[in-house]
Amino acid sequence: MTALDPKPIIRGGVHKPQKHDSGHKHVSGTAEYIDDMLEPAGTLHAYLGLSTCAHGEIQSLGLEAVRAAPGVVGVLTAQDIPGHNDISQPGKHDEPIFAEARVEFFGQPLFAVIATTREAARRAAKLAQVSYTELPFLPDIPTAREAGGALVTPGMKLERGDVAAGFSGAKYRISGSMAIGGQDHFYLEGQIALAMPGEDDEVTVHSSTQHPSEVQHMVGHALGVPSNAVNVVVRRMGGGFGGKETQGNLFAVVAAIAAKKFNRAVKIRPDRDDDMIATGKRHDFLVDYEVGFDDEGRIEAVNATYAARCGFSADLSGPVTDRALFHADNAYFYPNVRLVSQPLKTNTVSNTAFRGFGGPQGMVGCERWIEDIAYALGKDPLDIRKVNFYGDTDRNVTPYHQRVEDNIIARLVDELETSAEYRRRRADIVAFNKSSPVLKRGIALTPVKFGISFTLTAFNQAGALVHVYRDGSVHLNHGGTEMGQGLYIKVAQVLADCFQIDLDKVKITATTTGKVPNTSATAASSGSDLNGMAAANAAGQIKDRLVRFAMEKFNVPEDAVSFEPNCVMVGNQRHDWADFIDQAYLARVQLSAAGFYKTPDIHWDRAAGKGKPFYYFAYGAACSEVVVDTLTGEYMVDRVDILHDVGKSLNPAIDIGQIEGGFVQGMGWLTTEELWWDNKGQLRTHAPSTYKIPVVSDVPKIFNVRLAEWSENKAPTIRRSKAVGEPPFMLAISVLEAISMAVASVADYKIAPRMDAPATPERVLMTVERLKREAGR
Repeated sequence: MTALDPKPIIRGGVHKPQKHDSGHKHVSGTAEYIDDMLEPAGTLHAYLGLSTCAHGEIQSLGLEAVRAAPGVVGVLTAQDIPGHNDISQPGKHDEPIFAEARVEFFGQPLFAVIATTREAARRAAKLAQVSYTELPFLPDIPTAREAGGALVTPGMKLERGDVAAGFSGAKYRISGSMAIGGQDHFYLEGQIALAMPGEDDEVTVHSSTQHPSEVQHMVGHALGVPSNAVNVVVRRMGGGFGGKETQGNLFAVVAAIAAKKFNRAVKIRPDRDDDMIATGKRHDFLVDYEVGFDDEGRIEAVNATYAARCGFSADLSGPVTDRALFHADNAYFYPNVRLVSQPLKTNTVSNTAFRGFGGPQGMVGCERWIEDIAYALGKDPLDIRKVNFYGDTDRNVTPYHQRVEDNIIARLVDELETSAEYRRRRADIVAFNKSSPVLKRGIALTPVKFGISFTLTAFNQAGALVHVYRDGSVHLNHGGTEMGQGLYIKVAQVLADCFQIDLDKVKITATTTGKVPNTSATAASSGSDLNGMAAANAAGQIKDRLVRFAMEKFNVPEDAVSFEPNCVMVGNQRHDWADFIDQAYLARVQLSAAGFYKTPDIHWDRAAGKGKPFYYFAYGAACSEVVVDTLTGEYMVDRVDILHDVGKSLNPAIDIGQIEGGFVQGMGWLTTEELWWDNKGQLRTHAPSTYKIPVVSDVPKIFNVRLAEWSENKAPTIRRSKAVGEPPFMLAISVLEAISMAVASVADYKIAPRMDAPATPERVLMTVERLKREAGR
């Protein structure tokens, strides 16, 4: 206890740039991932045997050579599963761990080899003799539609206003279709799990998953044991992007079954090729649309169908295609609108969550008809965007009947338009294109409005466990997972701010189902929102106890007790934080708390297509400039300017990194990343040699990223911040639109380019040649 002296400060806390807690470990190679963990003595290794038929009846499964191969300890098939042969989403029962009588996609798991080394298991898996009676298979959206359009899960309809009347009153109408490609997650750390058997029915699973509680449930379901027998641990992932929300279930379950069967630790890690073949991806879409509009380009009516290639099972296709409709408006008001989703069953790997969760496909579709309107009227697409922005009172209702009450998109776009000198640069580009016969430039400024919350209301909850130890150090555990995005450091900053202690006093510990139960997936951009609030709730409980203790011990009123940097003030006396905590311990004050948070004021009626599914919206805008070689279709992104809304940032350094990374990943999806299946249903782009993610040379030469520092979330989120995981991904639509403008210049901007995504050099070149033909050149 000391007398009052100059007020100190804490090292850490919120609203300040702090380094990623594992950043130095990432670059030095000391961050421990599952494959870096010391393996227990006698650890076995599993490898999957995959089907080589896209759709067929299994006539025989010959595994004699597999079992006899060197190092093989055993083979798991569907008959070896003690519980249920199922890892499907609740109520679906359409995704077996191992196929039994029929295979439904090329690469479906048939069995798992368990061997003394990974190489032995991998080699043995290739020795299986499998015969099939092949059946017709549906590889894509058109063939699925031709076959009758069977759905993997019911579609959804959003409707508001009088669509027929809107079209009849519109001066102009356009219609069209756009194909939007899928995307592989291409995380640096592939799927992996390490399972260790315990006594009785217990098992511990180290899993690279975004959803530990779902892995816990799936393992228990497969083993036929309750969830309390399964402990799932996740310290960190080497990337997830949605690919580890459900796709890690298979690997965790196989490792756990083998561990219990052979009573030894079992690890499973597929090759990159098999990982890409056997796991789901971003859904590709085909968007059919009709739009009515007036002379100003103001939209009067929209009627659109969003069809998706979902794969052989439902997985998360229902909510993914729902969210595509939720974002088919982007930042635009439609007075009369009908949107329909069509989640189609195909004989391909079951597609799954990917950053944006269907929202990017919804936005790309609507930006296509914005572009079409601009070319039909001979206007700058930005002017069409601005005239259709959500506004006040009579122009602020979404197709799902939620009011947009925090709208800042017009201010964001105006600021970026000015700071990026959009109008001057566009005029210069138009002049350049007139005098440049081969190289053509393009520029586009596009907005983003993205809803934040899980649309399944139950997922909008989180728990946290906080311990304050006698020496004043703090232990933090919560249900969120760290996949490189900086969630752990953000929640630690929140806790340091709550207690007003230095950040280095907070110990971040691995996510585990044994500490915080019933967690939601770290997804939907909600990790900081949910877990930050849960941690703050736990800290608040402990602080309340400490305040009551101080009041009783020192006989002071409540307002005489305050938490200041690394101390507790009681009247005019400053108590060192650690000393005060020790006193509280000696007085038998409980210094541990389980925090909880559930997002308020959200609800959703899917059948009616009405509700308030989102707690708030995050906004952003990007201006991109490109140059295209019209002889080859190759292009470069020369400059990108971004102004993005993260509310009152918890950690500006982390948030800017997320914006930069999200943008580049989105750019890859829309430009270079192309998935190809051959006529046998086999994925051919299953390795870095054939699947092209962006590399360092693809990063824009000039890359200006700013936060809208004036923004503060109107919703009472954690410290008035906003989500940042997914919204920046869609800023990359500006690159696709800029390429489109460059291509359109070969026909003097008189023909809408209507270029599908991804805009690979081949597709760009084909679009250039088509526009030349249509323009008679």
